[in-house]
Amino acid sequence: MGSYGRLATRALDTDVPVMVKILELGQSAKDALPLGQCPLISDPYAHAEGSFSRVGFYLSHCILSHQSYPGMIQGAVYWKPPEEALEKVKQVAWEPSTSRYGTHEGLPELTEALVSKLRHENKLHNSGVMVTAGSNQGFLNLVLTLCDVADSVVLFAPYFFNAYMSFQMTGINNILVGPSNPTTLLPDADWLEEKLSETKPVPKLVSIVNPGNPSGICIPEPLLQRISDICRRASSWLVVDNAYEYFVYDGFKHSCVEGNHVINLFSFSKAYGMMGWRVGYIAYSLEAEGLRTQLLKVQDNIAICAPMISQRAALGCLEAGHQWVKIQVKHLLRNKELLTKALSPLGEDAIKGGEGAIYLWAKLPDKYPNDFEVVCWFAQKHGVMLLPGSACGIPGCIRITYGMLRETECEVAAKRLRSGLEELIREGMVG
Repeated sequence: MGSYGRLATRALDTDVPVMVKILELGQSAKDALPLGQCPLISDPYAHAEGSFSRVGFYLSHCILSHQSYPGMIQGAVYWKPPEEALEKVKQVAWEPSTSRYGTHEGLPELTEALVSKLRHENKLHNSGVMVTAGSNQGFLNLVLTLCDVADSVVLFAPYFFNAYMSFQMTGINNILVGPSNPTTLLPDADWLEEKLSETKPVPKLVSIVNPGNPSGICIPEPLLQRISDICRRASSWLVVDNAYEYFVYDGFKHSCVEGNHVINLFSFSKAYGMMGWRVGYIAYSLEAEGLRTQLLKVQDNIAICAPMISQRAALGCLEAGHQWVKIQVKHLLRNKELLTKALSPLGEDAIKGGEGAIYLWAKLPDKYPNDFEVVCWFAQKHGVMLLPGSACGIPGCIRITYGMLRETECEVAAKRLRSGLEELIREGMVG
């Protein structure tokens, strides 16, 4: 049987994340063959032991060989945390309390500051807080707290692949993927209302991201409220990921909703450049009977508490405040403009997003349904890394992130991207 046969089915049946495929599988690919000599595996999420996708195999080689490939694949930003945060870390690094366990819900000073932030900035007046080791851990905590294996859950395509994987990893196989409006990429509330009324038992949880990852769209407040009302009437939980709350452009606005069926997730990673520090938080309804107690059980068995030194840094970030974040976000406007123009060979109707978060979403020409092959060709031929839309539930598309690049780097990336798209349309994937 071998060790592979003794692994958990829920792990084996979980999609391999794109980032892991590129970065982790690539650790053994330092002497990888050139792309033309690498075997093509038709299923990029193949579960057979030892399988490597052509994309992961080649791109990992690019990373390990330190080639200059502009980073348009990973959802991150180029800036580091504010000085207030880093100074806070210097001050507390030697304190004994920094090396001890903290309270499950988070550093008291931090949770108090977050409750105040939720009230004043997000208009959430009846929410408690639990600090987690990143909002990804927060989402997994919620899945374990709210869902049983037999439950059904709802996502909208294009979805955040880690959310989909969290359901898979916990054994939830009945994942209902709803459509988004093809023009706006906004979640289809009519479909949701029909699905929640017709499906028995009613789906336990509905998950959305606002502003959207990977879509880069902002959900208008009336639509967000309608989705919340639909979930409330159906007695379904609504989980809203607000990781990009400060990343809004061109007059768009980020809003939150509250209710005893609503749970909001937030993150320090993108806004404050704290990706590696791993701090996020759950804002849960104080009116939801028993929810806090069950969340504490899950937290105690996964992380106990978020890293203490990271929580101290997060407190320093709040001292710098959201105005500091908005200054950083303004620097991304030029990046967004450059990459939107670079995508123009695809046609205006093919380009979506750019309203919020750090993403653009683009449809490839119809004759290229295998977006993994296109992504791999771009890496080899034109030196840019892109995320395939199939990882987010919509094949034949790509996600482009503009948060990791400074303007001068983005200019290089945009030039390569446009050149590649023009060649793809004119000649195909040649060379």
